[in-house]
Amino acid sequence: MSQNRPTPISVRPPEDREVALAERRDVGSWRDPDWQRLWLTVEKVPWHSLALIPAGEGGPSDFTLALAVTLSRTGMSHVGGPIQVADGTQVPLNQLNAFLADVQSCTINGQRVIVALPPAVSNPTAPAIARSTDAAVLCVLLERMSSAQAQQTLKLVGASHFLGSIIIRADDMPRAK
Repeated sequence: MSQNRPTPISVRPPEDREVALAERRDVGSWRDPDWQRLWLTVEKVPWHSLALIPAGEGGPSDFTLALAVTLSRTGMSHVGGPIQVADGTQVPLNQLNAFLADVQSCTINGQRVIVALPPAVSNPTAPAIARSTDAAVLCVLLERMSSAQAQQTLKLVGASHFLGSIIIRADDMPRAK
């Protein structure tokens, strides 16, 4: 793939919601107009906690964490206040309740939290965490994740819980810092 070729990024919510589609330029930066469009799109629906969950396996272990950090930074530039990132990518069953309590504590205190999750198809706590948030975004790594796993993820979490999806090319992945 060409380095100069634009990469699509989109939010594809249910039919009654707006779709943001744009070309990427400054990849992985909160200054990127596409990240700003994504933020403004998810911002239209009220939420205190937002889960980012991969459509399936095939991405790097920090896939949703990198997306959550970038989206959080983008949101902070807009709202002028902190937006927390919770790393839920490795929450085992025996720590699930404590993790959920920590996220809830943040939201009760008025903070907003973006929760990074692992693939639901391979991690039993991911759907439970996603369902405990106000809303979720399905994160698709183009050409690396299967549509069958994406459908299974929608089923495990509940399709109505999703605001939409973000589609990213592997070579345009932001990195968690």
